[in-house]
Amino acid sequence: MSEACAGRIEVGVGPELTAFQQNILVILTEESMYGLAIKRALEEYYDTDVNHGRLYPNLDDLVEMGLVEKSELDKRTNQYELTERGLEVVVERVGWIASKFAVDDERTSQLVDAVESAG
Repeated sequence: MSEACAGRIEVGVGPELTAFQQNILVILTEESMYGLAIKRALEEYYDTDVNHGRLYPNLDDLVEMGLVEKSELDKRTNQYELTERGLEVVVERVGWIASKFAVDDERTSQLVDAVESAG
């Protein structure tokens, strides 16, 4: 396994994921993507090259954990889609971050503004 524990994990999977894996899940909340599109989105976020040898083993781990579904677009291209459980993990993570950040009215207002400007 690459950056996470092996096997299908159902409870508390979010905290076990690496930041890289969490970012893959976040990217897939927008839409299903093929591997190269995920790679490009990660490279835009990190502002550096993402190695195939890092990306695809992590995608395979997320598939094995039941957080991402992999399907074949053609003989050479796989598409990746977030599962319901994968979406739950992202929502849980966002909720946890928000609960730690929004500790007073000013911070809550900042958070609301950030969400509104993103949408």
